[in-house]
Amino acid sequence: MARTREVGTLWIGGPLSWLEQLCLKSFVDKGQKITLFSYEDIPNVPDGVIRRDGREIIDTDDFIKYEQKNSFALFADWFRLHMIQKCPGMIWIDTDVFCHRPMTYDSDYVFGYELPDSPRINNAVLGMPSDSELLRQMLDFTEDRYSIAPFLPKAKQRAMQQAAESGDPVHITQQPWGVWGPMMVTHFVHAMDWEHCALPVSAFYPVTFPERYKFMRRVALAKQLITEDTTALHLWASNKRQLGNHHNGLPPKGTYLAKLVAETGINPVLAPIKGRGHTVFDGALIDEVDLTEVRSVADLTGKARSFVLALHHKFDCDVKLVDVNRRGKFKPEEEPWIADYVTFLTDHEVDSDRIEIITSEDRIKPVDVLCNLEGFGDRYKVPFLEKFLTRMLHSDTRLFMDIRKGSGAFPFLKAFGTNEKIAMHEVDGHEVTRVKVLPKPPEPTDAASSWARIATDLAGKDGWYRPGENGHSLLFMPRSKDTLVVTFDNLDVAMNNRKDRRPWGYSFIKEQNWSMLSAIAGGWTWYREPWVYAQFDELKQSGFFKQFQRVVFYGASMGGYAACAFSPAAPGCDVVAISPQSTVDKSVVPWETRYKTVWDRDFTGPYGDAAQVSQAARRVSILYDPYEPLDAGHAARFTNANVSHLRAPLLGHRLGSSLLQMGILHPIILGALNGTLTEAEFYTLLRARRQFPRYQRELFNRAVKKGHKDLARRLGAHILKQNPNRAVRLGLKELS
Repeated sequence: MARTREVGTLWIGGPLSWLEQLCLKSFVDKGQKITLFSYEDIPNVPDGVIRRDGREIIDTDDFIKYEQKNSFALFADWFRLHMIQKCPGMIWIDTDVFCHRPMTYDSDYVFGYELPDSPRINNAVLGMPSDSELLRQMLDFTEDRYSIAPFLPKAKQRAMQQAAESGDPVHITQQPWGVWGPMMVTHFVHAMDWEHCALPVSAFYPVTFPERYKFMRRVALAKQLITEDTTALHLWASNKRQLGNHHNGLPPKGTYLAKLVAETGINPVLAPIKGRGHTVFDGALIDEVDLTEVRSVADLTGKARSFVLALHHKFDCDVKLVDVNRRGKFKPEEEPWIADYVTFLTDHEVDSDRIEIITSEDRIKPVDVLCNLEGFGDRYKVPFLEKFLTRMLHSDTRLFMDIRKGSGAFPFLKAFGTNEKIAMHEVDGHEVTRVKVLPKPPEPTDAASSWARIATDLAGKDGWYRPGENGHSLLFMPRSKDTLVVTFDNLDVAMNNRKDRRPWGYSFIKEQNWSMLSAIAGGWTWYREPWVYAQFDELKQSGFFKQFQRVVFYGASMGGYAACAFSPAAPGCDVVAISPQSTVDKSVVPWETRYKTVWDRDFTGPYGDAAQVSQAARRVSILYDPYEPLDAGHAARFTNANVSHLRAPLLGHRLGSSLLQMGILHPIILGALNGTLTEAEFYTLLRARRQFPRYQRELFNRAVKKGHKDLARRLGAHILKQNPNRAVRLGLKELS
């Protein structure tokens, strides 16, 4: 009697690409039980796939691979035999095998011929009795990692024998591809007379390896080869190289692969193909983005399509295409790549109004991610990059670029930041390194000279400006004696991200006729500088704060930490902190994985642990997103009786930006600073989030992740009646 079989597979190598998602989900959709073994967490496994720890099968950290092809297929060849032994009745399938229809084979021997008129048996689909002699023979063979396989070509065997006799035997990782795979399986099946159990080519490999490209051509070419005998359809992972090199890592439109993607509802732009063997494709850069939010991405050269598309779909960011030639010049005629790039984006669900073509220098603005692949520093001269880096980088920007050896790009970049090597390859005999650049703040001498002029002018004759060490400074602008607002800002942000080059809140605070003291950091230092401590000590001891009826310390993120940490200088003050850190001392908050730049700083002392020292304040208002785990962890450390936790769910770490976009930042901050904001009023204002696209998107995604699909569908339909929320629209499409 035919029985539907359970299948199992293994994945090593981080997140799945859409090809693996497609194949895994196909078994779930067809009602065939499928288990995915792994040795690490995989964030994007389709619902319905059973997860198991690979150590249940082989408890090891020795993930051997075919070194010549940089492939863990060797470990998978070994793992599948042990899986079959320890999971009786389970059939192994590779992660590039699609369920065309359920496998209802009664026999425990499940394998098939790979090519017509050939004895070769592939092991992409493999089943046999767990106690069979066939399996035992193969397990015994894999015990010796220096064995010389009798099925290798005679010349290869002689060479390996000579190497062994000279004391340098060839390890399995250096042996030919498939020696523990199809070659071994073919040898033992025929040697032990089990070939009568082998299924015909049509069962698993109707589209053979030489014909594999037909999956990437019009549907009929592959479809006409698939028969009623076909069950598990091998899609050939080697197609990844073609997809990555020529199709931006995505299934080409109108092809058989695109047909399968549409049928399973997989969104390939969220999981682009990132590499094959030693080759790394542009889509893999999405894993190098260490930002919690990306609001804008710019491409200088038109070579980062799959990366930009993945960023847009992951972060819902705007896309900017910079229309310059190889000398960094804007010309009247459009660069040839622009139109095709726009078509590519719009064909993949990017709304045209989210795409901006930068056609003149006055439209160059800072962005969160800047792409310069195969461009300045590689194919074009690197000095032409300077004006773009000067004007498009801010302190949190991530620059991705290729650097050709000898181009001078590495010394050139030292003025802009530090770089991390991502990958290396050769092009036309030249070594090219792909890097991620993390910008550094302006040099204190450069920033201080221009900031000193601005700050001195803002202070006027009645205020003062105090330059300090390492780019830090204090600026006091006196107005009313009623209220003093103490703000904490970053020199880099003030000088590069704001057109007016003013401290945060300058105009807003001036409109209220409040006095202002602005503490400026010379970079991402968290104000952990002895000079800063000494200044607040002096202000406290001199009675500076006592001249004001009310003192309010304000800041966000790093500034939020400082607002809380330095509040003891003005006992009885009010503190307003948005998404603050309580400390970045790793011995206190080992779970804080951000802000590596200050892990080595001292967070002790009277202005150290913000959660503790802020008890000197009259009231501490913490605004944060409880669904941002790290921000929530810090907020939870503020436990003093003077603390008011104001929760803004699903609005992210950059909470201030979200509140600003919703149009409620000013009334919230005004109420917080003047002391009139109550929790009831805060949550009343926060109701505006119900129409805010980011909140709607996050709420919809949470419903999906929790498995409440009917609720997600109703919520999605409700949202789309209010606005054309692209992320929700795509999410509903995946649920259908």
